Amino acid sequence: MAAVISPWVYQACKQLAATAEVADLPGAVEWLANECARAKFSLFFDRSLLLCAVVGLPFLMRRIRKLRVGAMSEETSRIKVSWKLAAVQILTGCVIAGGLLWALGEVLEAVGIYRAKINPPPLGKLLPKILITAVVASLLEEWLFRGVLLGLWLRFARPVAACIGISLLFAFLHFLTPPKGTVIADPSHPLAGFELLGKILLHFTNPMFFITDFATLLAIGLILAWARLRTGALWFSIGLHAGWILSFKAFNLLYRKVPDHFLSPWGVGDNLRSGLLPLVTLGLTAVVCHFALQRFAVNRASR
Repeated sequence: MAAVISPWVYQACKQLAATAEVADLPGAVEWLANECARAKFSLFFDRSLLLCAVVGLPFLMRRIRKLRVGAMSEETSRIKVSWKLAAVQILTGCVIAGGLLWALGEVLEAVGIYRAKINPPPLGKLLPKILITAVVASLLEEWLFRGVLLGLWLRFARPVAACIGISLLFAFLHFLTPPKGTVIADPSHPLAGFELLGKILLHFTNPMFFITDFATLLAIGLILAWARLRTGALWFSIGLHAGWILSFKAFNLLYRKVPDHFLSPWGVGDNLRSGLLPLVTLGLTAVVCHFALQRFAVNRASR
């Protein structure tokens, strides 16, 4: 759907930008026109994708209501916990995930893969934005992937298969963006969206991409799904997710990657979630979570 409508969205927005150059428009419309003038076609594809998701959401929810029949299994049911226990789970997950990822960044800085930025943006000004992103993204994605979709998947598959399936979907959707430097010859062509979609899917044929990028997102999805099954709730997964986002975004604000380091791109890719070293860190995170989750196991939470 996004591939079909994105060229038309592109043309409409560019027309709005052209109109703003010769006519006085209301303030909000003027701002939108200026944003449209600067935006590339890939941004219009991304916004078209979000629009299609919103349009399709009522149909998804209707289908979910039809599927929610029959007895609830132990795996699909979620345990109600007190707000204090929920807060402890969120904080524990956030500290584990964010702390280990930040520790990885400090190690990489010590060996010269990253260097502190000379003039980093003021963290105090950007911290509220980072916090909002971490809270919103962790709540929405955990509700959708580990709440709704994993719960439905568990009705038709064993827990291991359900966790792998939802984690593959989680990783795939995070890479539904065009590679850097992607150029579309004629963004207004009716098939321009399909041209961009082809370029997006093409990087899935690169073996290095699967080892250094896709594998880490798959591991993240598996850890989050496993935490959801172990606790019978979403709170620990939300904490893990938020911790990763906080450390990832804060580290990118304060440090820059050194180009052409001998550990690139296999050891560490373009960022802290790409490469074999981040994958090893996620393995360590899973080990720490194994012991931490013993406190929040379903049998404890349900007492």
